[in-house]
Amino acid sequence: MTEPSTDRAAEAGDPASRGATGTPVNARGAPLNRRGLETRARVIGTAIDVLADGERGGEVSANLVAKRAGVTWGTVQHQFGGVDGLWAAVLQELAGRGEMLPWKEMDDGSVTERMTRIVDALWSGLDSTPGRAVATLRGLLPRNTAELADAYPRTTAQLALWDRHWRRAYARAFRGLVVDAYRLERVRHLLPAAVHGLYLEQNLSTWTDIDEARAVLAESIAGYLESRG
Repeated sequence: MTEPSTDRAAEAGDPASRGATGTPVNARGAPLNRRGLETRARVIGTAIDVLADGERGGEVSANLVAKRAGVTWGTVQHQFGGVDGLWAAVLQELAGRGEMLPWKEMDDGSVTERMTRIVDALWSGLDSTPGRAVATLRGLLPRNTAELADAYPRTTAQLALWDRHWRRAYARAFRGLVVDAYRLERVRHLLPAAVHGLYLEQNLSTWTDIDEARAVLAESIAGYLESRG
C-alpha cells in the first residue's frame, strides 16, 4: 500500500473526488451544487455512524449506508463512483477531524514518558468514533494488500496516507533522543496491534487489569528501546 503513485494520490486528498479548486465533485468530475454537497455530507456522516456502530456487532454494508442516508444506490454511484469512492471519502473526512491520532507535543521527557503518551494517544484514537469506524471498515476490506489495491485503489490511497501520518507522528515523538533506529522501526510496527489487542480485551470477560497492562506495555517497550544489548 505504499507505491509512490498511491501515496501521491493520497497526499492530494483523493483528487478523484475534488475539482481543480478543491471543491467536491461527483463521479463525472462535475462540481456539486448546494443540494449535492448536502447529500454528500449526509451520506458520509451516515457511513461514519454505521461503521462506528458496526464494531459493536451490527452488520455493515454500503447498501445499508445508502438506505440509512435515505438515498438510492444510484445516488451513491453518482456522488462517489461506487463503494471504493465512498469508503475513500469516509477516510478522508475522518483524517480531517484529527481524532484518530490525537497527538500533542510529545517530544520531551524520557523514553518511557514519551512511549506512555503514544500508547495513550493510540488508545484514545481507538476509543473515538473515527477509531471504531476505521476498525469496522478495515474488517470489510480484503486482507491481501495486492487484492485491496486492485479492488479499492482510492480507499488504499487514503489508508496509505493514514499510515504516513502515523509514521510522521511517531518519528516526531522521539526528536532529541538517541534511540536505536532499527529498534524504533520495529516498535512502530508492533504498537498499533499491541494497543488494539488490549483495547479489544477490555470488552471481553477478563481478569486482566487493562490499565496495568497498558502501563507495562509502555515500560517494556521503552526498556527495549533503551537497552544496549
